[in-house]
Amino acid sequence: MPRLLLTSITTLLLGSFAHGEERAVSFVHDVMPHLQKAGCAAGNCHAKPEGQNNFKLSVFGYDPANDYHEIVRDDRGRRVFMAAPEESLLLKKATGAVTHEGGAVITKSSETYELLVRWLKQGAPAVLVGEALVTGVNVEPRERSYKKGEKQPLKVTAKYSDGKTKDVTPLTEFLSQDKEMASVDEHGMVQAGLTSGEGVVLVRYMGHVDVARVTVPAENLLPDGMYADLPVNNEVDRLVYARHQKLGLLPSDICTDEEFMRRSSLDAIGMLPTAERTKEFLADKRPDKRALYIDELLDHRNYADHWAIKWGDLIRPNPSRVGVKPVYLLDQWLRDAFRQNMPYDQMVKELLTAEGSTHEYGPVAVFRDKREPIDASSFVSQIFLGVRLDCAKCHHHPSEKWTQEDYYQLAAFFGQMSRKGQGISAPISGEPEYWWYGGKGEVQHPVTEAAMVPKPPDGPEMPYVAGQDPRARLTDWMASSENPFFAKAIVNRLWSEFLGRGIVEPVDDFRVSNPATNEALLTWLAEDFTAHGYDLKHLMRTILNSRTYQFSSEPNKHNLADTKNFSRSQKRRLSAEVLLDALDDLTGVRDSFSGLPPNSRAVMTWNHKLESTFLDAFGRPNASQECPCERERKSSVIQALHLMNSNDLQAKLSAKDGKITGWVKSDLAEPQIVKEVYLSAYNRLPNAEELRTALKFFTTPGATRQTAVEDLAWALINSAEFVFNH
Repeated sequence: MPRLLLTSITTLLLGSFAHGEERAVSFVHDVMPHLQKAGCAAGNCHAKPEGQNNFKLSVFGYDPANDYHEIVRDDRGRRVFMAAPEESLLLKKATGAVTHEGGAVITKSSETYELLVRWLKQGAPAVLVGEALVTGVNVEPRERSYKKGEKQPLKVTAKYSDGKTKDVTPLTEFLSQDKEMASVDEHGMVQAGLTSGEGVVLVRYMGHVDVARVTVPAENLLPDGMYADLPVNNEVDRLVYARHQKLGLLPSDICTDEEFMRRSSLDAIGMLPTAERTKEFLADKRPDKRALYIDELLDHRNYADHWAIKWGDLIRPNPSRVGVKPVYLLDQWLRDAFRQNMPYDQMVKELLTAEGSTHEYGPVAVFRDKREPIDASSFVSQIFLGVRLDCAKCHHHPSEKWTQEDYYQLAAFFGQMSRKGQGISAPISGEPEYWWYGGKGEVQHPVTEAAMVPKPPDGPEMPYVAGQDPRARLTDWMASSENPFFAKAIVNRLWSEFLGRGIVEPVDDFRVSNPATNEALLTWLAEDFTAHGYDLKHLMRTILNSRTYQFSSEPNKHNLADTKNFSRSQKRRLSAEVLLDALDDLTGVRDSFSGLPPNSRAVMTWNHKLESTFLDAFGRPNASQECPCERERKSSVIQALHLMNSNDLQAKLSAKDGKITGWVKSDLAEPQIVKEVYLSAYNRLPNAEELRTALKFFTTPGATRQTAVEDLAWALINSAEFVFNH
């Protein structure tokens, strides 16, 4: 329980009880755990935002001071009767003796009932003299391999501030994160599922959480020699193989040169390789040609635009709120940062310590959007630390250790900002707003109203110092080795971009109850990234060069069910801008966007108000929503219908100055045209069956050379091989 809340509860002396040697009962450590176990403080009962029948408890007991008041003092203390505890409304409703919407949740013969009676007889104490605080919980076994269907009881031990421990298993709440992998009952009995893999069981006691990891390996593990013989490109592969060996997975073979070229180009720079470059690469016999191609990609002019779009999704404000010019300046700042390969720690420092005019310096737009310190808190924690603190804005996080103090102490880093000028900009020509470190101001706790001392999550307190911008101290801490989140958060986010899912998934939800699938891999990548000066291109180069990234998407019998451990490449739908650019590259006809030069690529668009039906259909985020705006990766019927029936697409296919017409008018024979279309769309040649099928377009009754090539290109565009990266 937060120390600030404890100080507001009246302490009752042990010597005031008239019950001899009977053990004193604590509200915090005895009563509330029993009520929580009974479900009274659950979100569907009295811990709902509005409470239940004028009786409201805090979620998971995050506010014991208020809970104590609700039970003992609220409505003139009508819920408890010290003189005759058994007649207390608290007990009569809980046992069903008095009509209770939640029904009977305890019985008169239960330990909970007897404890509540004893507590009331003792005068309903809140906190006992010298009472220690719960500082954490440990579950045993924390990690164990199970045979399929095997059972194992869990034991949960609470740790206290006086160094003592206590078995609290009977009062602990257990929750399986993947019931198919492992189920758990209310007593903590785990039963492994019937499929191989890994699951997590969450244990929660008095606002503290821990997890037990359940590994169910394949029944027949593969010989060690099979892993020893696997090729290793870098340390990534060693760490991934170790995980595979533990789970009995065998990774897929390496992808073909054609697949690698298309996949890496789309992932790294958001472009399809040209047919000419594809031919050169396939003809190249150098053993290190993939590494050389990766270097070529990371130096490509489209690199900065591609990654600026991704970061724009995370931090781009709504131009209708902030103004068009500030949003444009922020977008240009992002593109320039990626062109320079600005070190990531410097990039974040410039964003979070920005000062000046919103009409002169792009990063200031972030503060014009996240105007209040409490808004900056959740934004900074989620984007740059990978921690979702949103729940702690109102109450203790339901599956983590974060409290309201954690939320508002992070907000306090932004509590001394000053501003002047027009607050909310007119959409186009609004006035600028000026932001700077003012040296005055504070952030208050919403319950205790105490002034918060700046403190990052799991970091040290950093009291205000006159003349020192606390934001600079925050960003210095972020880039230090003492910070457990910063490097891991960006490493995990980039890994997800290249591999289809994060080592921690969702990528911005780091917590004890959502552990990494490969902690050793995540740690090594973060340490290597830090050691190389937060160089984003170095991190990307490391991932792209790994054999893990270059696995085929075709599964084998040993990894068919695996979607979490990177034993094969995951097929991913192309993002809206990348897909539109790929379609335009194939047809040779570019879309036009208002406010951008002719022939601009879709990755050059910088806000959702640049009209494009295609981009909207394929999931371009609307910046009027709260960022971060994560892309929806799943396909939809609307997208399929758009590609099949789009008049714009047909116009590109039949354009007189397009590639299709160019092939039609060329001297190329029909089989060669088919090969050129395949190389341009798939970066590979058609196989014999595909070639025979494609040539039938030319012999269909009524077909012309123009309609045949148009139909062939349309068919390839409407295939999964074109729409997905694989």
